[in-house]
Amino acid sequence: MKSISLMILVICLGVSVSSSSGQRTEKPVLHGREWVAITGKPLAATAGAMIFAKGGNAVDAACAMLGAVCTMHDVLSWGGETQALIYNPKTGKVIGLNALGVAPSGATVQLYKDKGYAYPPEFGVLSAVTPGTPGGLLTMLAEFGTMSLAEVLAPALRMAEGYAMDKETADRIEKDKDKIKAWPYSRAVLLPHLGETFEAPRPGEIFRQPDLAAMLGQLIEAERKALAAGQSRKDAIRAAYDRFYKGDIAREFVRGSREQGGLITMDDLASWKVHLEEPVSASYKGIEVFKLTSWVQGPVMLQALNMLETLDVKSLGYNSAAYIHTLYQVMNLAFADRDFYYGDPYCPPEEPLRGLLSKAYAQERVRLIRDDRNDPDIKPGDPYPFEGRTNPYRAYLDRWLDWGRGDAAGLDARQSAEVEASFRAGTTSIQAADKEGWVVSVTPSGGWVPCVIAGRTGVGMSQRAQSFVLDERQNPFNVIAPGQRPRSTLTPGLALKEGRPYLSFAVQGGDTQDQNLLQFFLNVVEFGMNVQQACEAPNFNSYQMHNSFADHKTFPGKLDINESVPPEIRDPLKTMGYVLSVKRYTSGPINAIFFDRAHGTFWGGSSNYGEDYGIAW
Repeated sequence: MKSISLMILVICLGVSVSSSSGQRTEKPVLHGREWVAITGKPLAATAGAMIFAKGGNAVDAACAMLGAVCTMHDVLSWGGETQALIYNPKTGKVIGLNALGVAPSGATVQLYKDKGYAYPPEFGVLSAVTPGTPGGLLTMLAEFGTMSLAEVLAPALRMAEGYAMDKETADRIEKDKDKIKAWPYSRAVLLPHLGETFEAPRPGEIFRQPDLAAMLGQLIEAERKALAAGQSRKDAIRAAYDRFYKGDIAREFVRGSREQGGLITMDDLASWKVHLEEPVSASYKGIEVFKLTSWVQGPVMLQALNMLETLDVKSLGYNSAAYIHTLYQVMNLAFADRDFYYGDPYCPPEEPLRGLLSKAYAQERVRLIRDDRNDPDIKPGDPYPFEGRTNPYRAYLDRWLDWGRGDAAGLDARQSAEVEASFRAGTTSIQAADKEGWVVSVTPSGGWVPCVIAGRTGVGMSQRAQSFVLDERQNPFNVIAPGQRPRSTLTPGLALKEGRPYLSFAVQGGDTQDQNLLQFFLNVVEFGMNVQQACEAPNFNSYQMHNSFADHKTFPGKLDINESVPPEIRDPLKTMGYVLSVKRYTSGPINAIFFDRAHGTFWGGSSNYGEDYGIAW
């Protein structure tokens, strides 16, 4: 790669968007001494605060917030998937929680091909994997929490019995009502005004979910009976787990799913399990950044940081043309590897993750960056030699660029908006920390509107199977098969400095998540922003990776850029082959916590748009 300083002069004469650490924010920083709770809905943040006020720790509060957001039928439901990074102050270790569902029995490549699919469908029962969120919540609470399930689920149960509907969810249900009408149990829950002009629940209306309330009550009842029989707190929570995955809740879930054409069986639910695992990490200038492994896209941020550590990022200038171009190219390299090498580590073949995350591999990859223009032909690299192995899939890389290649310049405004919406498919995030040192970072999702509700459980089924491929030549690690997890976009982050929590951060937004989190991290570490400034700061997004949803297309050179970026920066980018889409907001809402060691306090941040909200004390 040529001199970066020369590139600055040639491309943009050092022009950059201001990143002064004194810049004002639209929302204030949350300052706390005892705890902080942040998530995607104000009511759910209040649920976390309620648990903290009763003496719970950050895990208890995170579980309460998770239960609350899953009850609000918008970007996720109880049948979706959950994953978390948890810092345990007793051990000083970061733990990964893997509660992603698996493809059910019968979910074979041939099944989908026989039905005419190029990929598993975006909606409906054939897009479902087994529900993971209940098991993830119950496992997290049992292993690391302090409170009973009854206490932690109390806010969600109260909400299922009836809560005041928010406008965002009401509008989303109304928008997708025609799809919802195809599924009888979804229709009965989500469209209380059938036949009227506006058939969804109305903003401010009390939205009731009696079936879901009954299901939550069954979980609490299982715990109560186990405690009455003398079982420990942990075993009583496990009794609730067994009732969901092996008992009467499971039977009704399977019945309701299969009645509507689904594939999930009782054996699928009973054999699925949550994994507590060791996350992966990379050091960037002395800061250890932790992400979940190859079953999500998280390692792409670590690969990007390994490449960026070889460059003088700060000298490029915040959001200059040189900075945007460099990060775009680094992300091209990392995401190409994601699209070919990432998949379920609990199923063969074995992902070459050690090679992908090696510093030597990063140095080899960064040499491929062109200074003068975007490179639309970036392909996955070969990490196998960096872990002493030979790549068995090398031949697939020769034709890899043939997969799903779209023309960014040929998109009209409507098509461009559809592409962007698909890449940025929403979820939510949860951040919690307490004075004892517990930290939880979660990005749950799945079962979003328009979801298929499984029978009388009130549980919306996941749609995550759409992230699988059907041809191993596209990604041999992510081909659908019974019992395998799809490679997901969900990717919380947690960083330690000198072995202690430094940043906890997550964002909603599908394939844009690790792009936005990478920029957030650099905003803090390289450009001196506080956590709220970094959450509000303008981002940019690449579409030069394979969409993880629906059609799995890629659009080389397509670039979302924030309206605050001036023409003198936009124009050089256009000459370098980028197709710009100028927007007011260029990331999903980011939620984050900074740990102020100098004062022993928390700084909480949450983006200045969307419904994300935080409370601290």
